[in-house]
Amino acid sequence: MMKMGEMWAQLGSVMASMMFVYAMFKQFFPDDLGNILDKYTKKLVGYVYPYIQISFDEYTNEFHKRSEVYASIQSYLSTKSSTRAKRLKAHDVKGSTALVLGMDDNEEVTDEFQGIKLWWASMKSASKKTSFSFYPEYDERKHYKLTFHRRHRDLVMGSYLDHVRQEGKAIALSNRQRKLYINNTEKGAKWSHVVFEHPATFETLAMEAKEKQAIINDLLKFSKGKDYYKKIGKAWKRGYLLYGPPGTGKSTMISAMSNLMNYDVYDLELTAVKDNTELRKLLIDITGKAIIVIEDIDCSLDLTGQRKKKKEEKEKKDGDEKDPIPKRPEEEEATTSKVTLSGLLNFIDGIWSACGGERLIVFTTNYVDKLDPALIRRGRMDKHIQLSYCCFEAFKVLARNYLDVESHELFGTIERLLGETDMTPADVAENLMPKSDTEDADSCLKSLIEALEAAKVEARVKAEEEASKKAEEEAKLKVEKEKEKSANGKDEVTCNGTKDEVTGTSVAEVKENGVTP
Repeated sequence: MMKMGEMWAQLGSVMASMMFVYAMFKQFFPDDLGNILDKYTKKLVGYVYPYIQISFDEYTNEFHKRSEVYASIQSYLSTKSSTRAKRLKAHDVKGSTALVLGMDDNEEVTDEFQGIKLWWASMKSASKKTSFSFYPEYDERKHYKLTFHRRHRDLVMGSYLDHVRQEGKAIALSNRQRKLYINNTEKGAKWSHVVFEHPATFETLAMEAKEKQAIINDLLKFSKGKDYYKKIGKAWKRGYLLYGPPGTGKSTMISAMSNLMNYDVYDLELTAVKDNTELRKLLIDITGKAIIVIEDIDCSLDLTGQRKKKKEEKEKKDGDEKDPIPKRPEEEEATTSKVTLSGLLNFIDGIWSACGGERLIVFTTNYVDKLDPALIRRGRMDKHIQLSYCCFEAFKVLARNYLDVESHELFGTIERLLGETDMTPADVAENLMPKSDTEDADSCLKSLIEALEAAKVEARVKAEEEASKKAEEEAKLKVEKEKEKSANGKDEVTCNGTKDEVTGTSVAEVKENGVTP
């Protein structure tokens, strides 16, 4: 018994000594020497070790773009790990009745392909970032490691890896959920996302059937146009400009486009983008089958009038120099974002826009006249879609959606009022929605008629007030012009029925000198 205790004590002492020697080696030996030793150790082991290892990093380039191969492997191994791995990660996917299981970090699973055996391992390492801080940050890096016997090299390199990629893409497509992304303002991942489950479709969209079908045909044609865009030498992307008053369904249109095309939505907040370089990095990190949305582009940044502003600043330069009161510096008034109009144009239609394919770029605005023409020209915003006030065709869609009514005796009155009054689809829908269990289609339609009649009266009163105000302004302007004309006009004097202009000598003086005018 004593001998066993002594043996364990000696073993513990040896292990402690080895740990001490290793710690001293890491502390005092230069990194270059450690790298050389590691290099030759691996080379020596390679002569006797019969297995080959391949690593697949999660991020592969300097722009920190997630590898598509890594994502395919992750999807492929999700079916293997649930039955073969001992340590799993559970993910709760919204809308799914079961948990999705994946391989935990530093876990290994076995795979078989055409009679050969392979091993997959999920690895994670943390490297210290270069920073001057008492609490240094660590950069976590993940990768998959594939191990196989060297006699199967040709089979693995040729057939197996292609099999993994194709199977992984098929699994990812079958399990795919649309996502809504937003760009992050803090360090780390450039985009964060939630599951996108907006129920809007083109069937429920309130607009004329002919215009709706034209948009659907355009989108479907684009989704099948990969070879066509390659043939004509254009990047596989298309721009849509949605414009119209608030409440006309611009955001709903985007959701319907996403549901039709099965595309993810990237909601780009320009005010959170530091500069043009960061904007390009965000673009690179966007996957295919995506809708890039910039809502209220006229309000996102002061981009729309930069050229006019420069011209106005040049004209006011002389006046500013004479002003004794110092002006506040423009830098203090400007936003923290340094994204320029040129940077946004390159984002939409420049060289960087070709990095990735099958993308829709959608701008929305309430005031299309405020936008710079260079921003919305054809080739950047290829299709302009005006979403205006509710027409009778759009009303019938809303009546079917909200009340399950295809026709009604009050439809004629509503059609007449809609032709005379401007009301957005959002306001029409609010009046059609039952507010209690006692309300039916008749009461909701009557409520809409009352709202339309009230809006008609309000519009007439507003028009009269504007006309009166305009007439007052014109009258005031006319009086001011007459006063100005009277003040600036030359005095005239009438003498002997003839008008004489006073030129510094009075009429009496002229008569005294014997000169008759």
